[in-house]
Amino acid sequence: MKFHLIQPGMIGRQHEIKQGMAGQNKVLYQRYLEEIRGYVKLADELGYASYGHNEHHLQLEGFEVTNHPGMFSLFVGMHAQRMRVSTLGYVLTTHNPVRAAEEIATLDHMLGGRLNVGFTRGYQSRWVGSYASVRGANATTPQDAKARGEVDTMNREIFEECVGIVKKAWLNSTFSHKGKYWQFPPETGLTGHPAYEKYGAGMGEDGMVHEIGIAPRCYQDPHPPLYGAFAHSMRTIDMWAREGGKPIVMANQMEFCEALWTRYMNTAAAAGRDVKREDAAAWGGVLMLGSDKAKLEHKKAEHDWYWHEFFLPFGQGYANCLIGDADEVSRQIEDAHKRLGFNEMWLQFGQGHLDPEENEEELYEFMEKVAPRFSTKAPDGTWV
Repeated sequence: MKFHLIQPGMIGRQHEIKQGMAGQNKVLYQRYLEEIRGYVKLADELGYASYGHNEHHLQLEGFEVTNHPGMFSLFVGMHAQRMRVSTLGYVLTTHNPVRAAEEIATLDHMLGGRLNVGFTRGYQSRWVGSYASVRGANATTPQDAKARGEVDTMNREIFEECVGIVKKAWLNSTFSHKGKYWQFPPETGLTGHPAYEKYGAGMGEDGMVHEIGIAPRCYQDPHPPLYGAFAHSMRTIDMWAREGGKPIVMANQMEFCEALWTRYMNTAAAAGRDVKREDAAAWGGVLMLGSDKAKLEHKKAEHDWYWHEFFLPFGQGYANCLIGDADEVSRQIEDAHKRLGFNEMWLQFGQGHLDPEENEEELYEFMEKVAPRFSTKAPDGTWV
């Protein structure tokens, strides 16, 4: 089993966030970058499979200051020798999909293939609405998704069309696309050039560009592994089953998880994809590991503050908590693994709202006392 880390992107501790506008504090941001360097180097040495992060913008409060998925992935990759980078993920409703495909392919080369990439729909209106790549698009929430309202429908349609365009750009030397929200090349036409005709492709006899293509192509063949970051909707599970992405599920309701795994397998089979159950989806949660009860209570209180102040008001549920000493956390993993059969785990840790010493102790203890019960070390040092 592989173990991946996910950081929330917090820039400061609780008392620093409470002072207000922490996201614009230059001193805190420099400290944030230095702490990330330390976590990445430690995780690389300990054998974690990848270091993951999200994409969010306009975060004045300092909760998720990860405002460029490509640049941040490169920053993480620069400080690791073996470990992969997991971009979780590009919020495609705020990107030109062809440009995103090209950026990811370029990043894949710069990291020498040490890249996993996820795509998400966007749930924070302040920045998704401000950055929307299609006029009128906005964020969606679990409540919107259940109601299947106009905002959620538009968000989902744009997202699914974008996923298809990104894959089309990765898998074809040149391509065209005409969908509900995007057209490449645009209907108004694009002027050709003699060099396009001599040395490239996609230009017609009329001197106009009929197809486009990204450069470079991805380093990995055919493209980086795809993940659906933090999926809980069965419609989203269906999409990833068709498109070949692995959903990341951070839920502790095992009946729901079992239904999700079964749904993925059935939809994948109907789409002609032969997928093993352990490859259908990945599982995980918020890691709160320790044998000192007082320290564990402190960790839980800090995590609770973060979730109650930030995530829950968006309509998000509290993620699965992997809490207790090594034996207790191992039992939680073992029970879930028996029912679901996953081969990858994603662990969110207290980056930002806990001190580095607390986080480093926890990351070390997990790999020393928990990981060996489920994995062995590969020659490159990764627990698998």
